[in-house]
Amino acid sequence: MKQIIQDLGSGTTSLVEVPAPQVQPGTVLIRTAYSLVSLGTERMLVDFGRASLLAKARQQPEKVKQVLAKVRTDGLVPTMEAVRRKLAEPVPLGYCNAGEVVAVGQGVHAFSVGDRVISNGPHAELVCVPANLVARTPDGVSDEEAAFTVIGAIGLQGIRLVAPTFGETIVVTGLGLIGLITAQLVQANGCRVIGLDMDPAKVKLAQTWGIHAILLNKDLDPVQSVQQLTNDVGADAVIITASTRDDSVISQSARMCRKRGRIVLVGVAPLVLDRADFFEKELTFQVSCSYGPGRYDPYYEQKGQDYPIGFVRWTEQRNFEAVLQAMAAGQLQVRPLITQVVDLEDYQQIYGDMRQAGAIASLLRYPRTASPAATSVQVSTPSFAGQTGLIGILGAGNFTGATLLPALKKSGAVVKTIVSNRGLSGTNLARKYGIARSSTREEDVYQDPEISGIIITTRHDLHAGQTIAALQAGKHVFVEKPLAIHREELDRIRDARRSATGSVMVGFNRRFSPFSEAIKALLGEQPGPMQVIATVNAGHIPSDHWTQDMAIGGGRIIGEACHFIDLISFFTGSLVEQVCMNALGPHPALNADNATLLLRYADGSNGAVHYVASGNKAYPKERIEIHVRGKTIVIDNFRRADFYGFARRSVKGTQDKGHKRQFALWLEHVRQGGPALIPWPEIENTTLASFAALDCEGKWIAV
Repeated sequence: MKQIIQDLGSGTTSLVEVPAPQVQPGTVLIRTAYSLVSLGTERMLVDFGRASLLAKARQQPEKVKQVLAKVRTDGLVPTMEAVRRKLAEPVPLGYCNAGEVVAVGQGVHAFSVGDRVISNGPHAELVCVPANLVARTPDGVSDEEAAFTVIGAIGLQGIRLVAPTFGETIVVTGLGLIGLITAQLVQANGCRVIGLDMDPAKVKLAQTWGIHAILLNKDLDPVQSVQQLTNDVGADAVIITASTRDDSVISQSARMCRKRGRIVLVGVAPLVLDRADFFEKELTFQVSCSYGPGRYDPYYEQKGQDYPIGFVRWTEQRNFEAVLQAMAAGQLQVRPLITQVVDLEDYQQIYGDMRQAGAIASLLRYPRTASPAATSVQVSTPSFAGQTGLIGILGAGNFTGATLLPALKKSGAVVKTIVSNRGLSGTNLARKYGIARSSTREEDVYQDPEISGIIITTRHDLHAGQTIAALQAGKHVFVEKPLAIHREELDRIRDARRSATGSVMVGFNRRFSPFSEAIKALLGEQPGPMQVIATVNAGHIPSDHWTQDMAIGGGRIIGEACHFIDLISFFTGSLVEQVCMNALGPHPALNADNATLLLRYADGSNGAVHYVASGNKAYPKERIEIHVRGKTIVIDNFRRADFYGFARRSVKGTQDKGHKRQFALWLEHVRQGGPALIPWPEIENTTLASFAALDCEGKWIAV
């Protein structure tokens, strides 16, 4: 299928071929009929992409501070590579989609195949959208009109925050697409609307609907105009729908309000608030968040947990439905807003010049076809004749692009197929790294006889099932940590492994760092009892991030601290027998990311993992101390190692956490066989130790 993307590095807007997404539980698969181009939001992305690196930095000063902090902790080269990689990631454009349901995911009961619907899906021939971000299009509303629903909900949410009452005077500043829709909806609330804009065509259009629209110019004082129209009372409220860098717009809105008036920012404007403007009148100011309650809440959007209507009357989905009802009732007219309708293939008529004079709304029209879209695309056509050890990858997220594929490329790996959920991210990585095929079907990897090894980098709750499926297909499996997030999953993997011809490897890369390998060579295979302390300045992750969700990510102890349990086991050459964990905050079993894990080993060694989410970003992320036989070794963020009591004093180099070495050794194993890189008992022991940490309730328990 075809999809429009924006390259933030080069500034290029492209129509690309990507695999069609697969319907997922809780989602709806929609074949697009029309999508609306947001000439405001999308133009900002396009302009940002076309700007120079310096101009990009000026637009995002907070990002610059993050980059400088990363330079201090990780070094210049890794930081610049991360910046370039981020800018090279394509951004899907569009969020106003209208089409027909072609598949319904498990657990979705409100929609059926054949329904006409709208969603916030991107500009793509097929979109897979969570059910709470979809609404049914009523009879009497065309697909062209329905495509305005999502952007209409943005204006409607601003109106809901203003809470207009019948007879009030509301000013709408900025009569662009959202402003013209907002003005109509405010008018439908029984309010008098004053519109302000500098475009004569938009002002004239608003006037045809009975809106008192004022054409702004340098000689006109909008505050005085509003005061005159309200008999010096002032407006009851102002809704700012303009996108501007002029920091006077909020002050101007305050001065045209009556005492105790309301101001809501729907558009984009500098947040420069003058206390004097607000103090005397006791004005309220609020920023509106997109389509309404539920937006950016993963429980609502991704998990489908609706808010009770008795407590939250207007969610984003209900706002969609209200906009559609207003169209059906004739209260909202959007056809006059359509500037042009172009076929998808002719998208450059819109994106080539997004500052066309008089343009309000542009629609993309999609081909009407009943043929099923391909779930894989051939990105390149290399010959694999005579090659062994071909690799398939499940997952195309940040780790895959930032760490995995660069390491595989340096190791000479041949990746045949990459699978991603939506298709776009996998296709982008396939083009960048010379991968032959991009797909949205896992079976394309499991069932390919040429693929010998499968690398799994998906979300943690998928690891176990995908590992088992790969083993059953006779593949060697590399699964990025953790191997599993529940004991039952580990039991199932253990059972599958017994009859499998392939092997299981977990991405505990730090034991393969040159610093770790040099230290292990000094210590020997059986160094005797030692004390190992790992301090991990992991940094804060919001509580609503998927890794913090125990059902999806398993939490940070299972998902990340397992790295350091494995590393301590590697140095000691022993297995964990007992675990105790003490965590800040609630019961550890509910999740923990500020915790100390204590480990007792079979050989008498002690390990401690201080996992810290509340530390300062300027402090190095990882510090490992090893104390044994009157000697001490310190690893500083895998950039240097200092030796005390040894002949050598220190080892320095660029940061190397062992990824390249790990994948080079695993590829050799896939091609030639031989003993496992990490013996299964060690993988199993580390996984069980991470489970035990959440069960210990502050007491020592056996692994």
